[in-house]
Amino acid sequence: MERPSWDEYFMGIAKLTAERSTCMRRQVGAVIVQDKHIVATGYNGAPRGIDHCAERGGCLREELGIPSGERHELCRALHAEQNAIIQAATFGHSIEGSTIYITHQPCIICAKMIINAGIEKIIVAEGYPDEYATGILDEAGLQIVCIGAQEED
Repeated sequence: MERPSWDEYFMGIAKLTAERSTCMRRQVGAVIVQDKHIVATGYNGAPRGIDHCAERGGCLREELGIPSGERHELCRALHAEQNAIIQAATFGHSIEGSTIYITHQPCIICAKMIINAGIEKIIVAEGYPDEYATGILDEAGLQIVCIGAQEED
């Protein structure tokens, strides 16, 4: 039996984390790693103590026909990357110089947070329709590495 690479291993954990998502449109997971150790995880969903969209009868963005990658302010959920960064901060762990594994490419809001958090490497399994995000990450010197969808066992 062949062991997964470190990237495959951490992406697998990001995918497992995404299973906790409460988003009705897209389940996203994120794992922040330093020196091959998990620092924080996050998935997309409503803030703590707030009803999730399913509990409220549906997704507002879906009802309004808003395409993916647009009008993020109309979403109840925090994104997986945001929750992972918040989790690290809550437990007092600097993520400067870390790597983030995300099931989907970050949006512009998360891209800006990733830049300011000092995360140095972004590894994703799938893209996301937000060219502005890739532009600002490129300008900041951060490259998105897509390792593609890995086969599930």
